[in-house]
Amino acid sequence: MASVWDTVIGQDSTISLLRTSLQDPVHAYLFVGPHGSTKEQAARAAAAVMISGSDDPDGRHARLVMAGEHPDCREVEREGAGISVDQAQWIVEQSWLSPTEGDLTVLILHDFHLVADAAAAKLLKTIEEPPASTRFVIVAESLPTNLVTIASRCVRLDFHAIADEVIAERLIAEGVAPDAAQLASAGAFGDLDRARLVATDPALAERRHTFARAIDVLDGSGFAALQLVKRIETLIDEAADPLNSRHLEEADALQERIEAYGNRGSGKKQLEDRHKREHRRFVTDELRAGLAVLSASYRDAMVAGRLSADDAARAVNAINETASALSRNANSSLALERLMWSLPLPR
Repeated sequence: MASVWDTVIGQDSTISLLRTSLQDPVHAYLFVGPHGSTKEQAARAAAAVMISGSDDPDGRHARLVMAGEHPDCREVEREGAGISVDQAQWIVEQSWLSPTEGDLTVLILHDFHLVADAAAAKLLKTIEEPPASTRFVIVAESLPTNLVTIASRCVRLDFHAIADEVIAERLIAEGVAPDAAQLASAGAFGDLDRARLVATDPALAERRHTFARAIDVLDGSGFAALQLVKRIETLIDEAADPLNSRHLEEADALQERIEAYGNRGSGKKQLEDRHKREHRRFVTDELRAGLAVLSASYRDAMVAGRLSADDAARAVNAINETASALSRNANSSLALERLMWSLPLPR
């Protein structure tokens, strides 16, 4: 039988605990886990169960919640770098509004690990003791120290990176060829969203190959490093075309609504900000996947006797440092150029 939980994969023990808890929902839940672990889908599924009283995905309430369109399920996406004090004030105000159609209002707060300190302080009391008709589902990729107090007021559920084989199974069930599903899942870092983007990408193997043969292309010159980085960036730009097309469709649909109903409250800026974040994440994930291949090529070169153990270790350390820098939003072009120029040459 179909269920709203069908959109969540690889989290069986977590969802079992959550379903038991939702028989008598508490005031606030905190879902913590990496991007693409389907915790966002779990947040909507939990909201659907609380609002509709059922996990049937075909009921009107559940359909609207899962589509992000139910008036009693309000989702908050950060504006800019994080949830601001102004957004926090809006959340507090929304929490006191009576439900429109049912008995409960559910507020889903996304990217909460990026909430500003002052905003977290403003939200603490409301999350700790919301109105009787309000429930919170807070979604975060990590738990920084400024959220420890809020976390202590919530039921925390941990989501984990999805196993490669589970991602591959889901992709195959969605119609992806087995070989493509295996290749996409191997480079997805447990992220189902990323795996879906690259699953039908015919150039994925070429990008992997470009990183793998970098050890043979680099000659210690700045020119070779710059040319390799330029090639990598071109391939990643091409790989982002499906994502860009989806963003264009969403922007066009929003523009139609603006022309029909006006710009006020349209969410145009939020959509633009989300598109920027998703594009940045895609590029970063592509580079991290490529750097993992590059690191493996240097380890293979050491095993084959083409590199000393010291040179191989130096290369792997430099690659890992670059991957970490990219996760901290470093300038990707400069980081890659610096890395490629510094890597040791094989014998």
